[in-house]
Amino acid sequence: MIGTLALRELRSLFLSPLAWSVLAVVQFILAYLFLAHVQDFIQIQPQLALIDNAPGATQLIVAPLYGSAGFIFMMVVPLMTMRLISEERRNRSIALLFSAPVSMTEIILGKYLGVAAFFLLLTGLITLMPLSLLSAGTLDMGHFAAIVLGTLLLVASFAALGLYLSSLTVQPTVAAVSSFGALLLLWIIDWAGDKVSNPEASGLLTYLSLLRHFEALARGVFSTADVAYYLLFITVFLVLGIRRLDADRLQH
Repeated sequence: MIGTLALRELRSLFLSPLAWSVLAVVQFILAYLFLAHVQDFIQIQPQLALIDNAPGATQLIVAPLYGSAGFIFMMVVPLMTMRLISEERRNRSIALLFSAPVSMTEIILGKYLGVAAFFLLLTGLITLMPLSLLSAGTLDMGHFAAIVLGTLLLVASFAALGLYLSSLTVQPTVAAVSSFGALLLLWIIDWAGDKVSNPEASGLLTYLSLLRHFEALARGVFSTADVAYYLLFITVFLVLGIRRLDADRLQH
């Protein structure tokens, strides 16, 4: 049942012009940035040849590309998740979901996996850009894999939070704005941690930052603590979304 709901959600996304617009715009922007990074890398090749253990294409092209992708996803994901539950509320079709022979867990996971599959596809299309460099050079595949993993975990976390906030309102616009605000706060919260004199408070703010964990993976530093953070983040907001729908169902 979860798979059926996920396929239905993914199909509905691609029936919307918004999904195609997001695919086109994100690909265009990142393709431009990718070509710009490649051009800059070619220009500094003579200087890099004089440096021992000089950074390669993975550090100077791939990592900045996915860093830009992460920031763009922060703005795009709320647009794709804002309708997941709020649209059902606004159209009063959520009562049909409550009366269907499916659990609230299946509804949340189905909708989540549907939108996650969309961003998995989008990330896969982005990944084709750095892979094209293999025709003319080499990449640090371990570092590259860590970057891709970090990006997937980051966007999956964005989607989980966006889905939860969509379950709180009947207005998709409100869901989108609140999701973007929450993601932006979690993106920059480590800056506040750097300015806090209390070491414990500073460490907590730094740990809560989505960006700080992504940066570690983007440097090629694979840590189970960073992966566990994202998995816990996703689980928490999916559970909150399930509990929210359970509370709504009891009211009906």
